[in-house]
Amino acid sequence: MKTTRAVRLLSVFGAVGCLVAGLSACGNSSKATEALGGGTAEPGRTAYPFTLQNCGVDVTFDRAPARAVSLYQASTEILLSLGLADRMVGTSTWFDPVLPNLAADNARVPRLADNDPSLEAVLGTEPDLVTSASAHTFTPAVVAERSRFAQLGVPTYQSPAVCTGATVDGETVTRTAPLEVDTLFQEITELARIFDVQERGAQLVEQLRGRLQAAKKATGTAPEPTVAFWFSGIKTPYIAGCCSAPGMYARETGARNVFADQREDWPEISWEAVIAADPDVLVLADLSRKRIDGDALTTKIEFLESNPATAQMRAVRNKRYVVMTGSELDPGIREIDAIEKLATGLTAAR
Repeated sequence: MKTTRAVRLLSVFGAVGCLVAGLSACGNSSKATEALGGGTAEPGRTAYPFTLQNCGVDVTFDRAPARAVSLYQASTEILLSLGLADRMVGTSTWFDPVLPNLAADNARVPRLADNDPSLEAVLGTEPDLVTSASAHTFTPAVVAERSRFAQLGVPTYQSPAVCTGATVDGETVTRTAPLEVDTLFQEITELARIFDVQERGAQLVEQLRGRLQAAKKATGTAPEPTVAFWFSGIKTPYIAGCCSAPGMYARETGARNVFADQREDWPEISWEAVIAADPDVLVLADLSRKRIDGDALTTKIEFLESNPATAQMRAVRNKRYVVMTGSELDPGIREIDAIEKLATGLTAAR
């Protein structure tokens, strides 16, 4: 980015300070307002200014954002699901095609990058909010730290799925408690409050809760099936541990994740351990990216069924596979889709 451009952005955002939106360090509004609201407002409307504590950062909003940038597909799909395409000026970091019901709205929003954009590209949109559902995007080696955006007067929102029951050190997220589906509902509710579309947020949460309850009811109360989630890798596969989205899918559907003793989100597990666990069902990721062996669904199935040792596993003998996209194995709006898929796939295993 040219220096003159950076200086102009700094002067615009810095001079405006908290008139647009910013961190509590810009003023005392966080002390004068409630955690989720300032003065008075009509029922169902946001009272500005209000301060939101988000992943350890107090963010104050003086008005609804009108130029939002989302740095991760899961963040983008939540904003689009809230009907906010007309207030978005950029997206990035895509893993799969957008959800079909969001395609028309998504086509209206510029894509800054398929992968991670530069800070220059983000600032070029003159954003008044930057959101992300990943720890890695808010790092200096990728886009920029949240503190850097704060210096520029640009507020940020980090998905609570990253930090709730977890510690974040750069790109590394260490979970201290299993992820819960209520964290998704919290994110939707908070973003709806930020953008002053609370009725839309409540309707979306109600719809998703209804689908969740229907999926759980469909699983019944028969004996607990076992499941393993294979993301990628052939030589040493990446298999889901206890505490991120896949572990939550197992709990919500009454299944047992055979690697729930693993604290990492996606630890490398030996095939000997996978074979010994012998799950009833295998969840296989079908990744749109094709960077390493094991990304593609076809590669996974070919390996499982041609390898003499893995071919004897119950899930392989019975072809009890549940296929999910990479985005469905990440926290986000697709959590309910994933739970529905798993509930259907587990029915035959009960």
